[in-house]
Amino acid sequence: MIVTITLNAALSVSYEARQVTWDVVNQVSGVRYRAGGRGVAVARVLHTFGHEVVAAGLAGGVAGEMIRADLARSAIPTEFTWIGRESRRVLDVRDAAVGRRLGFSEPGPYITTEELGRFAVDYLRLLAGATAVVLCGSLPDGMPPEIYGTLATYAAEAGVPAILDAGGSALRHGAARRPALIIPGTDGAAGTDLDGVADSAGDGAVPDGLDPQALVAGGAGAVALLSDHAVRVVTADGQWLARLPAAARPPWPRDALVAGLVPGVLLGWSWPDRLRHAVALGASAAASGEVDLAAYEQLVAEVAVEPPGELPDEASA
Repeated sequence: MIVTITLNAALSVSYEARQVTWDVVNQVSGVRYRAGGRGVAVARVLHTFGHEVVAAGLAGGVAGEMIRADLARSAIPTEFTWIGRESRRVLDVRDAAVGRRLGFSEPGPYITTEELGRFAVDYLRLLAGATAVVLCGSLPDGMPPEIYGTLATYAAEAGVPAILDAGGSALRHGAARRPALIIPGTDGAAGTDLDGVADSAGDGAVPDGLDPQALVAGGAGAVALLSDHAVRVVTADGQWLARLPAAARPPWPRDALVAGLVPGVLLGWSWPDRLRHAVALGASAAASGEVDLAAYEQLVAEVAVEPPGELPDEASA
């Protein structure tokens, strides 16, 4: 069982309007509610691809109930620790007339010490039956930045590999505890578009202030650097860069790429095989988390995996 942890889960609310005009009341022609947050999105992709997964973390209020209900409709088990305040909402407004979108993200709820303690108990219980844990996303108010470090330590003590997908201080604290895989991201909404496309930083460029080689030398299993059309991995045995041919470069949902890297950690695949699976899965997944299995089967054979130094200069074009 793979456990995904979303400490700042969100209810995604999508409004469709025929036209959006400032300073007037705009009529909405369609409304959609969907469970969101990085760990939730990763759980959705893993479930779609047939993995046994549980979505856990923190949720509360009416928004939390709607998050849990939406995942239940998708047959994804949940083990959220309940909090007293409302889970955040992320609003996506679509203007059908011009084909543009505008997003708004509420701040996360404040988490009390008592709620954090209950979550720790629930997390330790889930680790007892877990084959891997995926720690994803930003932190809500009141959450200490070292929380991912603590959760990674608990996982290591339980013999469960941890995959960390985070940014900012949460990444730094978590990376120091040597998880099986580190996936640097952002600590907020910046760097992703409204469909959760991976950070567009070139072919797996290194974020400012991050030294992947130092992290690996310090005991982390590997560091994966994601972009919207490539994945670069730094390991103790060397580096790998995976991409699709220039003719097939869709914007890949970040959460699908993260989900695609999880099975290889569990099954001990070679890095070329892990990267072929992750890139093909990312390229064949919709933002909704649904995977086109026929497209996946075709794309696996097209993924190019090479040490970065052997790629032609135009690879980043």
